[in-house]
Amino acid sequence: MGFQIQPQGLQSMLKEGHKLLSGLDEAVLKNIDACKQLSQITRTSLGPNGMNKMVINHLDKLFVTNDAATIVNELEVQHPAAKLLVLAAKAQQEEIGDGANLTISFAGELLQGAEELIRTGLHPSEIISGYTKAINKAIELLDELVEVGSETMDVKNKEQVILRMKAPVASKQFGQESILCPLIADACIQVCPRNPVNFNVDNVRVAKLLGGGLHECTVVRGMVLKNDAVGTIKHIEKAKVAVFGGGIDTSATETKGTVLIHSAEQLENYSKTEEAKVEELIKAVADSGAKVIVSGGAVGEMALHFCERYKLMVLKISSKFELRRFCRTTGAVSLVKLGQPGPDELGFADSVSVEEIGGVRVTIVKNEEGGNLVSTVVLRGSTDSILDDLERAVDDGVNNYKAMCRDSRILPGAGATEIELARRLKDFAYKETGLDQYAIGKFAESLELVPRTLAENAGLNATEIISSLYAEHASGNFKVGIDLDQGLCQDMTSEDVWDLYLTKFFALKYSADAACTVLRVDQIIMAKQAGGPKRDQPAPADED
Repeated sequence: MGFQIQPQGLQSMLKEGHKLLSGLDEAVLKNIDACKQLSQITRTSLGPNGMNKMVINHLDKLFVTNDAATIVNELEVQHPAAKLLVLAAKAQQEEIGDGANLTISFAGELLQGAEELIRTGLHPSEIISGYTKAINKAIELLDELVEVGSETMDVKNKEQVILRMKAPVASKQFGQESILCPLIADACIQVCPRNPVNFNVDNVRVAKLLGGGLHECTVVRGMVLKNDAVGTIKHIEKAKVAVFGGGIDTSATETKGTVLIHSAEQLENYSKTEEAKVEELIKAVADSGAKVIVSGGAVGEMALHFCERYKLMVLKISSKFELRRFCRTTGAVSLVKLGQPGPDELGFADSVSVEEIGGVRVTIVKNEEGGNLVSTVVLRGSTDSILDDLERAVDDGVNNYKAMCRDSRILPGAGATEIELARRLKDFAYKETGLDQYAIGKFAESLELVPRTLAENAGLNATEIISSLYAEHASGNFKVGIDLDQGLCQDMTSEDVWDLYLTKFFALKYSADAACTVLRVDQIIMAKQAGGPKRDQPAPADED
């Protein structure tokens, strides 16, 4: 009789097929390594001279971008530790809309510092306590570096908005920021409510049209729909608008009835009554004073015929989200049933016109005076991937505007803030006793990542630049950063390169948190993956 050997230790506890990684070498250093790989991908894209990445996702869609948030979203990182960094970057993107790259790169740098300390014999928990002290001190120091007088900013003042928007936009589209920033600023200021804290990012739309170049980008107060009007009427000024969420069609009855017809006359009259009914409905809409009908569904042939007869312009918006935005732009109420809209259910548009831009017919709905709630940035570019990248730059700008509505304080940019923090944290580390001081020192060194990467990406000699930055800062000029065009160190007040306080605050916080979380892990236990055939992920819906 065969004797069954009982598995021992962990084997007896878990299902077979599990993996266990434990201890410094297998778990901690492997995790750190994965995070370093991820941060090496993103750090070459940091800053204005950052290189682009070409990412092809699981649906064969091509992305060419240096926007870290897009890169890590499309990479579908599998490694559990690296995923923590991706989550930190996503949190940063949700919160501020910019600085995702800084978050990942800095967390990777912190972990690299931690690895060196572990190899010299420090315990991870000592590193964590040092990093925690360092980040708290860094956030204290950030407050001291804030530019005086920047907290009393008027968010409706275009100059000041552009000043704060230059950095995030330039980091996506270097050299184009002088064209893009005024556009984004205009679009944001137009839809900024009385209380700026309630600014809604969704109200600035982007319409991407192929052809032309950056110089032909414009801002429209109102919406740009990417389709033609349905009927023959293509232009209307100062018009009332009726919106019907369902279709504009005859057979839109709730119930289906059966009609028994006995004679030829009845048959003739039956189709006549249908026509009369449609005409009556359309006439009711025309009588309410509406000049434009917007349909959320199909537009029937017969209904269209009567709309033409009553000189109504017909638009079709198939996306529910677009329809909702259209209602916001015009102040209309979306009606379910075709019939006469009440006076308070009609919207108003200054002009609705079909124009041809670069061979594409678009309908532009303008609303200059009204409770104007939506504005659209029309982007022009030669290829889809350029347009997508421009859209990301606009996105960053708009999110940045939202952040500055919450808190408009600014810090010197171009690596000036980071070097100053590093310098002061090093002094702080010398005063500490205990093993924490090594970790705080490493944290300070990691802050050099930003100026070093900026310099490397611009092809400059990073070591020289960093030492000259330290020299300038030691003599008290804490606003000196790198002028990437000339490859020198310059005072950032003259160059007008500023970063938002909030962006830095959250990026440092999230990356320190992520790094500490990775360091806290000492074992990875993976259960056996569930069986069954691998399912592909469902295709994503449209851009909304």
